[in-house]
Amino acid sequence: MDQAEQLRNIIKKSMQNNRPLARVITVTSGKGGVGKSNTAINLALQFKKLGQRVIILDADFGLANIEIMFGTMPRYNLSDLIYQGKNIREIITWGPGEVGFISGGSGIAGLSNLRQEYLNYIIQNLVELDAIADIIIVDTAAGIADAVLEFLVASGEILLVTTPEPTSITDSYSLLKALHRHSRFVQEDSRIKVIANRVGSAAEGETLFNKLNAVVSRYLTLPIEYLGMVPYDNQLSKAVMQQVPVSIQNPNARSALAYEEIAAKLMNKERNKNLRKRGMAAFFSHIVNGKKTG
Repeated sequence: MDQAEQLRNIIKKSMQNNRPLARVITVTSGKGGVGKSNTAINLALQFKKLGQRVIILDADFGLANIEIMFGTMPRYNLSDLIYQGKNIREIITWGPGEVGFISGGSGIAGLSNLRQEYLNYIIQNLVELDAIADIIIVDTAAGIADAVLEFLVASGEILLVTTPEPTSITDSYSLLKALHRHSRFVQEDSRIKVIANRVGSAAEGETLFNKLNAVVSRYLTLPIEYLGMVPYDNQLSKAVMQQVPVSIQNPNARSALAYEEIAAKLMNKERNKNLRKRGMAAFFSHIVNGKKTG
C-alpha cells in the first residue's frame, strides 16, 4: 500500500464515522502589508459571533502574525505535534473571543521530508479538528512561493485580499496567474472570492474588483467573485497597535461592521448551496500528496 492510499484510508475511515467536516477557508494575498492577517482574525471573530466554532491555522510560518495581533504567545506549534508527540488539542492556543489558533512554526515547511508514520499521525490528529471547529481559516504567507500555492491548490475556498495600490492589484493578478498555471489546480474545485481592503467607499471597492476581474477574465478565463470591501479605518490601525482585533476593541468601527457583513455573506446558505466541505485532513493530505508526487 503506497503513501497516498494509506492517507486516503485514514480520511475515508474518519468520514465513515459520520463526523461533520469543517469548512476550510484560505486567506491569501499577492503581496504583504495589505491586511491579510487582519482579515483572517476579524472574520474568525465575526464567524464566532454567528455561532461558529473557529480555528485559525497560521501558515505564514516566517512571521507569526496571528499571535502578534492576538497578543497571545502560543506554548506549542505544529512542529511540536510532528516532532514532540503533542496532540492537536495541546497545540491550539485560545485567543480573544474564544477563537483558537495553531501556529505553524517550521512544521509546515518540513512536511515533504516526513516519514510515513509521522504523516499518518498528523493526518489522524487533523481529523480531530473537524470535531473541534466548524470553520478553519488558513492564513497563508503573501506572494507566490511554492508553499503558498500548495495551500491554495488544496483549498476549495480562497479569499484574496487586495488594496487599491497598483502594486497590490498587479501582485494579486500574478498570484492568480501562478495558481491558474499550477499543474494540480482544478478550477472547478475552487471558488475564489476577492475582498477590497482599505478603500475609500463601496464604489471604490467595486472599481478595484472590476479592474482586477477585467484582466483576469481576458488573460486567464478564471472566474473570481467580489465578496465585499473593508474601508480604510483609523480605528483598525489603533487596534493593531494595541494588539487587540478591531472587532473586539470597537465592534461599531466601520471596518468591524464591514467584516461583519462579509462574514454574513460567507455564511449565507443560498450562496453556499454548492459548496463542498472537505475537512482539514483531506486539505492537508492533498498538500502532502502533491509534495511527494509533484
